[in-house]
Amino acid sequence: MCGIIELRNERKELKKDVFHCNSMLNSVKILYAQKKIIIYSDDGIISFLRDEKQFVSFIMGKFCPCWHTNNERNSIMSKEKTYLKWYNKVGYGSGDVAGNVVYALLSSFVMIYLTDTIGLNAGVIGVLIAVSKIFDGITDVIFGTLIDKTHTKMGKAKPWMLYGFIGCAITLIGVFAIPMNMDNFAQYAWFFICYTLLNSVFYTANNIAYSALTALVTKNSKERVQMGSYRFIFAFGTSLLIQAVTFQFVEAMGGGANGWRTVAIIYAVIGLIVNTISALSVKELSDEELADSETKTEETKYSFGEAFKILVHNKYYVMITVTYILQQFYGAMIGVGTYYAKYVLANENMFGTFAWFINIPLIIALIFTPTIVQKWNGMYKLNKYSYMVATVGRLLVAVAGYMGNIPLMLAFTALAALGQGPWQGDMNAVIASCSEYSWLTKHKHVDGIMYSCTSLGVKIGGGLGTAIVGLLLDLSGFKGTLTVQPDSAINMLHIMYLIVPFALDLIITFILSKMNVEKANAEIKEKLGISENEVVMESQN
Repeated sequence: MCGIIELRNERKELKKDVFHCNSMLNSVKILYAQKKIIIYSDDGIISFLRDEKQFVSFIMGKFCPCWHTNNERNSIMSKEKTYLKWYNKVGYGSGDVAGNVVYALLSSFVMIYLTDTIGLNAGVIGVLIAVSKIFDGITDVIFGTLIDKTHTKMGKAKPWMLYGFIGCAITLIGVFAIPMNMDNFAQYAWFFICYTLLNSVFYTANNIAYSALTALVTKNSKERVQMGSYRFIFAFGTSLLIQAVTFQFVEAMGGGANGWRTVAIIYAVIGLIVNTISALSVKELSDEELADSETKTEETKYSFGEAFKILVHNKYYVMITVTYILQQFYGAMIGVGTYYAKYVLANENMFGTFAWFINIPLIIALIFTPTIVQKWNGMYKLNKYSYMVATVGRLLVAVAGYMGNIPLMLAFTALAALGQGPWQGDMNAVIASCSEYSWLTKHKHVDGIMYSCTSLGVKIGGGLGTAIVGLLLDLSGFKGTLTVQPDSAINMLHIMYLIVPFALDLIITFILSKMNVEKANAEIKEKLGISENEVVMESQN
């Protein structure tokens, strides 16, 4: 029996040519209605909430296998229209130079600047940063909404990206320009205001807008991937460079408070220039063009309480959230490396050397992660075994550290970073699998809230990690104004930089060994009679 596939618009006018398929048992009519794709067949009605090309590929593969060799396939799945030249993609990617000038300088150096140069208390600083991070998590949602509602000649996101970084540049300088003649309370207040405005307002506005541009300047999926790749290269390159040269740069600028202020000014100007070039290198598409041939999903709205309940019952999402928080703690402990290099290794420039041995293996691991995932038919084994390697690496770093063997510390640091790389690369993909698990078990999609909660967890985890670092330093008797620290402070630096990261990696490895969400999804699909590779659809029967 020959089946028929028809694609029609909302007025039921024929939208595409009629397809005939000898292997189809049923005739299928596809209708675009109320921004949904409706499949009419002898088996009932199903709504499919994906874009047209994904849909056609799926429906043809499911109902009409012979279509894969049919000439009609080429007429539907034709090559995507291109929107960008190579310099547009490179220009866009360079924008992460600006973002990481801010991020790398703050995450790696703000604490040691405040304690050792300004003379502030590490515990108080940690608490202030933690409080600021809470505001940062909240404003993520606010600015995402504001960007969606923006309509200017420049576009939706570009104004926020451009003008947002002006605020970033000013407040970054402010953080590293605390007046030395102020009393301590005023200095704490100065730092908190500048730091909070920088992170929670200007950087958030700039970074969310920058990320949103990927979807606003092209509809070509390959171009979007390429934009992300260029961004990744610039991000890691900038972060590595900032970590490697900043201490020397500060000394070259005269050292002390003046040196830090001068370096912050130079970094801010560089960031401002590159951010402007990046924003002007691409042009946002019109709303009409973006909407053309794209099918937007209409997601069911849930209250925060309902969505939270769904997320809590998703054990894999709970695992991944805990892992996110632990990683933020890990990052905070590795940030102690500035103090460890200065007071334990007696050479603060060694922090830059360690940065090379962390970032280069991470980049290598991330490059090969997609290939290995494909070869191993999933992410579970790669994440589990690679983090085992990372855990062994951090254990050996601790052993080498207590031995005082720096070359071995560097080698095992590289091994640990290599093991951590795959999880960094496929984390978002695992979250997507967690989303599918929620649908399969609860028949509800809460993707937006899922990613928002993850982002908030990251911000809070990072804030708490920094707070704990500051409090532990304070409790150990650390004083930034002392040239030689007491033994209690040195011992605490050993614990925070050597022991705690190993313990955190061990816990993460255990969690990843239980996080086989891909297998769980496959087993549920098998019970439901759904093909393992089939896109999950919402039944309307």
